[in-house]
Amino acid sequence: MDLILWRHADAVELHEPGDDLARPLTSKGERQAARVAAWLNQVLPESTRILASPARRTQQTAQALDRKFKTAPGLAPDGTVESLLAEARWPDSRHPVLVVGHQPTLGLTASYLLTGGTVQPWSIRKAGVWWLRLRERGGSSEVVLASVRGPEHL
Repeated sequence: MDLILWRHADAVELHEPGDDLARPLTSKGERQAARVAAWLNQVLPESTRILASPARRTQQTAQALDRKFKTAPGLAPDGTVESLLAEARWPDSRHPVLVVGHQPTLGLTASYLLTGGTVQPWSIRKAGVWWLRLRERGGSSEVVLASVRGPEHL
């Protein structure tokens, strides 16, 4: 199974208490999302299931792909590693899954999967993509990091 973790692009900061879920992308974030989406559209299989947090900034990031996606409540900013993996149906999904989500959950999920169960506060940059692959080798399975990309590398 492939699990692709895509952090939302640059978003407007809250300077006063407000609705975090309503924060939109900045113009820089829109450019970042478009750049990364262009690359993803070249490499993602058509069968990829795309899931996005209900937050406006992740919805806008996912919309840059111009593909159908599902809003997944378990990917909200207060989501957990367990909720992300449940939404993605890890490790049993028959198709690749692209998750458009938030820090720290994306970094925690990457560390959990790549270290074999240790949750560490790894950071995924805004608009960054970490492509993880579960592969079978010699009767056992392992998770490998297939690719890391950011808008500045495309």
